Amino acid sequence: MLGREDKKANDLFFTCSLIEYIARKTKNKPSDIVVALGTQNIQKIYDLADVYHCDNIDDVSDSFIESCNIKKGDFDNVAECKYTIPTHWDIGKVYKRLILMVSKEQNTNIVETLQNAYASFVSPLIEDYNSSFYYDNPQTIFQSYIDGKVY
Repeated sequence: MLGREDKKANDLFFTCSLIEYIARKTKNKPSDIVVALGTQNIQKIYDLADVYHCDNIDDVSDSFIESCNIKKGDFDNVAECKYTIPTHWDIGKVYKRLILMVSKEQNTNIVETLQNAYASFVSPLIEDYNSSFYYDNPQTIFQSYIDGKVY
């Protein structure tokens, strides 16, 4: 069907959006949430995304916050934003596109690629809502990630 997204791409989109949601809710950097969740929980979220997305996102996020013992932080890129704040879904889409492109280019596992993307130098750039990087062309973000420099 034309225009329909691949199921696993949609599952990745939900996974990245949930990471962003948890980060905002706990005032932590998304990269710190990825570390706190760990490989096993990220894989679980990715594998069960079609189930989790049917639940209330507050309930799902609270469950992972509690089970992973995620404490409140002091990172608040939403409060610091001077412009229109992108939603957690918007940022989830940015990461999804990057992770899919990198995984295809490097022939790597999605969860491993996700962890590497959030740990990379582009993550703080994506999370800076006062810059234009997060809404740059997906190819530009990808090329910046691959080359290790911003274009």
